[in-house]
Amino acid sequence: MNDVAIARKPPATRLAHKVRFVTAASLFDGHDASINIMRRILQATGCEVIHLGHNRSVEDIVTAALHEDVHGIAVSSYQGGHLEFFKYMLDLLRERGGENIKVFGGGGGVIIPSEIEELHQYGVTRIFSPEDGQRLGLQGMINEVVTACDFDLAKDLPTDLSVLQSGDTQARTRALARFITGLEAEAFPPKLRDELLRAAEASRAPVLGVTGTGGAGKSSLTDELIRRFRLDQDDKLRIAIISIDPSRRKSGGALLGDRIRMNAIRPGSSANIYMRSMATREAATEVSKALPDAIAACKVAGFDLIVVETSGIGQGDAAIVPLVDVSLYVMTPEFGAASQLEKIDMLDFADFVAINKFDRKGAADALRDVRKQYQRNRELFSTSPEEMPVYGTIAARFNDDGVTALYQALVARLTQDGLVSPAKAGVQVGSHTGKLPL
Repeated sequence: MNDVAIARKPPATRLAHKVRFVTAASLFDGHDASINIMRRILQATGCEVIHLGHNRSVEDIVTAALHEDVHGIAVSSYQGGHLEFFKYMLDLLRERGGENIKVFGGGGGVIIPSEIEELHQYGVTRIFSPEDGQRLGLQGMINEVVTACDFDLAKDLPTDLSVLQSGDTQARTRALARFITGLEAEAFPPKLRDELLRAAEASRAPVLGVTGTGGAGKSSLTDELIRRFRLDQDDKLRIAIISIDPSRRKSGGALLGDRIRMNAIRPGSSANIYMRSMATREAATEVSKALPDAIAACKVAGFDLIVVETSGIGQGDAAIVPLVDVSLYVMTPEFGAASQLEKIDMLDFADFVAINKFDRKGAADALRDVRKQYQRNRELFSTSPEEMPVYGTIAARFNDDGVTALYQALVARLTQDGLVSPAKAGVQVGSHTGKLPL
């Protein structure tokens, strides 16, 4: 960027509301450089961005937008099928109750002026051309996008709990998404919130909390666990996933990027999986203030299992523990000297520990050290360290035996805490017979 461009750069728009976006590159499109630039500027402007990456179908994008209850969708499309792509997106949004979601796009010179006008007439909020980029600059274009979406999503919210329990799956899921938006905004009267918490007490659905250091592979491991639940329970188990990422203290924006790792929840593969990404919306915490209420809403909506993934945590953090029934701490072999393990608060509280990326150097030594620390923390000296619930996992490896061993142990514990599959008389472990790698 030259001095002239810097001088012409407009200031970022100041937002009056917490604005949420889904960003992606379209199907059959591997050009993700432009959408990555745009979503970074959206984050720096104060938006919460659920980024899906490239090669995403209309079904992927619309499902994410409805589950996440966003203000807008921003898509880059350089693959030539933009007319059909954007029109189908609008059709699907209108069909599924997302007509309030605004759609933005761009495709450089691939989308010609007459096609831009046609898409605007069809209902796309704005398609940006190369001339718009020259005239407005990157921040100027983002300012127009966020200004159009800076409205209160907490209007026209559900007024009673019946919407979470009636109608077809799509209607209930959409109602749940709107309900969680209201909980995040603290928009519900205290009476309705109290009713929600009381109703949730009747649910037997256990809550699994997944926490750990940033970059340990929590999302990838969660995805692999969900895949095993789906396979073993014949897709009958209703699972809600709440994923939390940190808000940036400076801008208030957030990259809610866990959905990009979730291959087992792709639309069309199962209607029984719901995922909601949440920002912490405050500093120095790994969970959202609205998390307990969001968990309650998922219970009232009839889910059989709720999985909560926190943002990356430090040595002294364990905020997830009182909010869940079973806790899983995910770490990597690179924790330094064995004495560092004595500083990790979650090793005092975690029900299970996964040493992910177990193919890295020193993993076997790390497994031994963590098992011994887990044993010492609980004074289980009469039990062999090998019997501690500490597992070596490689979430990036298909059908990894370590992940399967962890899954089997989790199923047994979650079943004790109330997990019941509607497909069977209790949750069953299927054909997975993985062994812990040594």
